[in-house]
Amino acid sequence: MAKTNPGEFFRQVRTEVAKVVWPTRQETVQTAIMVLIMTSILAIFFTSVDAIFNGIVGFLLSLAS
Repeated sequence: MAKTNPGEFFRQVRTEVAKVVWPTRQETVQTAIMVLIMTSILAIFFTSVDAIFNGIVGFLLSLAS
């Protein structure tokens, strides 16, 4: 691999960063809202599953004693 000097490296970095397509504010807000909604749905789902398993295990343990 060829070694580059720091000046060439930073020119290459600037060129690559210029190619990045940054999301608009609207896209960022929509994505953040979707993440919050999905996180809430998953939290409710896993809480429900945990409560169901807790009830099953509690019932099974009450049979054993």
